[in-house]
Order: sequence, then C-alpha cells, then structure tokens
Amino acid sequence: MNGSLLLVYEPEAACLARLLAAGIAEKHALEISSYLAQSTDLAPEFPAISEACSARGLEFVPVPLDGAPQALAGCDRERTLVWTLTDGIAYFRGSTGPALARLHGLKTVGADDSAFALCQDKFRSGAVLAALGLPIPAAALARDGILLSAPPTAADGYFVKPNRLGSKVGIWPQSRCRTLDEALALSRRIFAAYRDDALVQAYVAGRNARASFLAVEPGAGLDALGVAFVDSGSDFQTMADSLALYGETGARTAAEGRYAEPELVGVAEAQPAAAAEIRRVAEGLMRGLGLRDVFSMDLRVAADDTVSIIEFEVCPGLPCFDFRAYCRSRWRMSLAAAIAATAANRFPPRQRRRAPDL
Repeated sequence: MNGSLLLVYEPEAACLARLLAAGIAEKHALEISSYLAQSTDLAPEFPAISEACSARGLEFVPVPLDGAPQALAGCDRERTLVWTLTDGIAYFRGSTGPALARLHGLKTVGADDSAFALCQDKFRSGAVLAALGLPIPAAALARDGILLSAPPTAADGYFVKPNRLGSKVGIWPQSRCRTLDEALALSRRIFAAYRDDALVQAYVAGRNARASFLAVEPGAGLDALGVAFVDSGSDFQTMADSLALYGETGARTAAEGRYAEPELVGVAEAQPAAAAEIRRVAEGLMRGLGLRDVFSMDLRVAADDTVSIIEFEVCPGLPCFDFRAYCRSRWRMSLAAAIAATAANRFPPRQRRRAPDL
C-alpha cells in the first residue's frame, strides 16, 4: 500500500452514553445523538470504501473517535491522511479529530479544526459570516426565555432552533413563529429539552437549497460545487422529517415502505442568477473561513434570486441522499469511489495509483 486513509468518526452509541451519563432524558438524548446518524449509515459501506481505496493503493482504516488518540500516534506523516467525518465541540466531539491530526503533523481532508468548532455554534458562526459580508439572516441568542443579545428586526416573524445542535434536532412545526414572546417560549422549550441556547433568527421566505462541495480532483474550485433545491413539500424540515430519513429510524421507515426523500432540483436550471449568487457565497466561505476539500451549505432562495445562507457544514452528511446525488451528478462516481479518489489525490503523484471509478 502507498498510504493510509484514516476516517475518524464519533458513533451514535458513544454520544448517547455520554448524554445519558450527564442526566439528559433518554428521549432527548436519542434525538441529540441522531445527529451522528451519518456514522451509522456509512458503516455498512466501509467494505466498499476499503475496496475502492485498495484499488488506488490506499489502506482504509475507520477509527472511532475514542480510539483516535492511539490510532493517530506514531503514524507516518508522509503516508497518512486523516478524514474526520463528524464535527462538534459541545454535544459532539468531532473537532478533536483534526486537532489530533495537527498535533501529530498529519495531513487532513477538510478545513482546519477551528472551523470544526465554529460551525457547531450557529450564533458565533453567524456573526463571523455577517462580518465577512455574507448574506445571513439577523439573529439573536436566547437562553431559557431570556435574550442575551438584541432581537433582530423581523417583519415576517422568527425562526427558532437550538444553537449548537444539527440535523434538525429541536426544530418543530412551531419553530416558525410570529412574535418575540413565542420565540422566547420556544427557547425555554429548547433549554428544557436539550440544555442549549436558542438562535432566534429573522424568518426568511423562499425555497430550501443545498450546496455541496467535494474536491475529488486536486485543485478543484467552484466548478465542483453542486447546488440543488431540496423540495420536501413543506416550508422547512422538522426533526421528525430528518429522523425519518437517517439512522435507525430511517432504516425502519425504509423497511416499512414509508421512506420518501425530498426532491432535488438544480438551481441553475430554475434560477441561474441565484445559482451564481450561491457560488459567490461559497467563494466567500472558502476565502474567509478557509473551507476546502469538503463542505456544504444550507440556503434559502427567494423568487427574486435573493440568497440567504442559513448555516454551513464542514462535515456534510456523506451518506445522505443529497450528497450521494451530488457525487453521481458532478463526479459520476458512487460515494465510496468519490471518497477513495479524493483521498488518493491528496498523496504525491508518485504514491498514486489510478483505478476505475466504481
């Protein structure tokens, strides 16, 4: 083998055990840990990823996060690449993956560890994006019914969600509300369930869109960005919607024939001006925050082509339906093949071995 790809990930079970030990109710602990469903969903594909890597001269080594300190210690700096699948610094701990890689001087896929921590905090990351001049809705931070910052001007009401959770955890049908009192009531509900602050964001009308990026080829730029509307049939996806798509709940709904993916529609075909604006926003993220290799953005696109970035991910859900579709449409590859190709192309040319796409 010419090198090794170490995929570091936090399992749902490990996160759940920590949350239960911290005294969080089991129902809510299960909801929180569902953010890591991509680890659960990707695990059955480890053999396919290993085969695709082997065809390119790489050894594939999946590493649960708690085993990462030992696994990364002593690795060959020239022959090891670390890809961290999950992020987080609060309820989730994935940001320690790239930090450990940096400690040992190992090459990584993706942004540096500071971005892994920043993107988990929606209020702080939003402040940074606003300072960079990127179009993000104005927002305030609330804790258990008390505003910690000035409320935003919100002519169309508010959208309220947990500040440090993801995968639609803590988003309910009532999350869009009209008054500040309703928003603060939702912040109390979020604090009671998850012990988290709430982001009170000015509601933005429009269609939901997802921008995905994977630099399979060395030096890939904005031409590698895939942008699609995500039409689920409703104004926004709730926690229940997300749970029905991924992890153990998603597997059950699929087995029962109730699994229904949202429809993906190319933004460039429907609203080319909006697609161009989304590429400008992506360029701002890459330049201002150092995003590279792999990331995604959630956006709202208005009928007049106005674009608002809702949040960004340095660890997009690789096994999710939208990222798989992106790999197929942009790179003409399966997910396993795209992962292997991306990793292989990070090694010097003398260490690469071409392989047919799977």
